Amino acid sequence: MTSVLRDKIIEVCDKKIAQRGTNVGISFYAFFKNKNDNPELLMEAATWWIKTQQLDHFEKAVKIKELVKDL
Repeated sequence: MTSVLRDKIIEVCDKKIAQRGTNVGISFYAFFKNKNDNPELLMEAATWWIKTQQLDHFEKAVKIKELVKDL
């Protein structure tokens, strides 16, 4: 995982947790705008989420943050 994606995931998770609490769920789409302006990064996130980690569509933000913080 690139440092750009890792940093983006941590930033989004922190924001969502601050807004909605530790029980908030997210999908990998939460890391991107509604338009696909960076398809390479989107595919990197999708591959990590779906193939590497085999996560469900929605997961707890705290879980995702824990998974990426040490990468």
